[in-house]
Amino acid sequence: MDVAGRHVLVAGAGVTGKSVVPVLVDLGARVTVTDGNAERLAELDGLGAELVPGLTEPPDDVALVVTSPGWRPTSPLLVAAAEAGIEVIGDVELAWRVGQLREHPPSWLVVTGTNGKTTTAGMLESILKAAGANAVACGNIGYAALDAVRAGYDVLAVELSSFQLHWSSTLAPDAAVVLNLAEDHIDWHGSMAEYAAAKGRVYARAKVAVHNADDDWSARIAAEHAPDSARRIGFQLDTPRAGELGLVEDLLVDRAFVADPATSAEELATLADVRPAGPHNVSNALAAAALARAHGVSPEAVLKGLREYQPAPHRAVEVAEIGGVRYVNDSKATNPHAAAGSLRAHQSIVWIAGGQLKGASVDELVGSIAGRLRGVVLLGVDSPVIAAAVARHAPDVPVNSLRPGDDEPMTAAVSAASAMARPGDVVLLAPAAASLDMFRNYGERGDAFAAAVHALRDDAAGEPSDRT
Repeated sequence: MDVAGRHVLVAGAGVTGKSVVPVLVDLGARVTVTDGNAERLAELDGLGAELVPGLTEPPDDVALVVTSPGWRPTSPLLVAAAEAGIEVIGDVELAWRVGQLREHPPSWLVVTGTNGKTTTAGMLESILKAAGANAVACGNIGYAALDAVRAGYDVLAVELSSFQLHWSSTLAPDAAVVLNLAEDHIDWHGSMAEYAAAKGRVYARAKVAVHNADDDWSARIAAEHAPDSARRIGFQLDTPRAGELGLVEDLLVDRAFVADPATSAEELATLADVRPAGPHNVSNALAAAALARAHGVSPEAVLKGLREYQPAPHRAVEVAEIGGVRYVNDSKATNPHAAAGSLRAHQSIVWIAGGQLKGASVDELVGSIAGRLRGVVLLGVDSPVIAAAVARHAPDVPVNSLRPGDDEPMTAAVSAASAMARPGDVVLLAPAAASLDMFRNYGERGDAFAAAVHALRDDAAGEPSDRT
């Protein structure tokens, strides 16, 4: 990681640029930053870097390019760098290399997959802290891995996207997991095979390769990408085999990190200790436990950490119960695979869905949960696609498709769902789609749902509402 006196080009002036530039300057590099957005680029003024808008080729003397993970490999600047033989890395790879400069490099426990990454990383952080470790969740979770390394944490619970992994070439985690894989980001990677290969990079130099035995892609990626030297650990929502973590009735148990996996097991927690509820989150808890156990954490700390874990916003959070109906916000379910896990956690559902499907199919999802649906409320640009799937697989389930242009679509959606629901039902926002057709992000969509539910609760109680 000797960049002193060398010219480093940073591609992207957003969150990644703000994190990367000060580190490179401190290491003695001569830094240039480029971005197509001049206003965003100007925000880096004063950090010691030269700011050049809109570069499509690297300057002649550039020795390294550090790119934002959002930049596609087909971007002209990155293509030109590769053709010139210039190494291109991401901020995560930079964080790894900078960490190796420390006298005691931090331990990396890495989580990736299509869905469940943030929940698993959060559970892992909670378990590590319960064990007394100087640990933090970082990476794609919102706190940059590079900042965590520079802050001096000893153990990193790192959430990584496929974009970040694509630009990571020497990352060697102590333990890593691919939770699952479903069709997503194909427009960025070009194919499902390339998407899987990017995820597989997490295993390439891992000491312990944890995989989901219930997910064919996870098992396959571990088999194809983990080195022969890696210890392989599976987890599943059933009785674990030797070398796995799993379920025995309502107990989460470990038959991998025990003295004799063939004849013994350690109890880690119960289903009641896992929040949010639902099979997909039990799977996430097993993955987090496996990574923590690979780091040497005790069963007692696993239990304490799972009990103390606070779910992140917009991830299967119960907003209120009104008239015997529970209202649950899972706005983070931004694709069909994520929505499936959320829907399977409940028996009788009025489902609020819709948004931008980005070409993803919902037929398998709707077919698998048709028997759980009391009703469906749809909003967003691709609601006709979901409505057609419901008509095919659940023709007797009532569907209310909100009209485009409604002034308060989420308020209308919650009102319509409330009219369909009966005591004992769950009104579930699990959109199965992205939010950008109607909201700034999934967080704003979830906030709109919560506000609409709170207003409904106030109306039901006869209390004055603060709505304007």
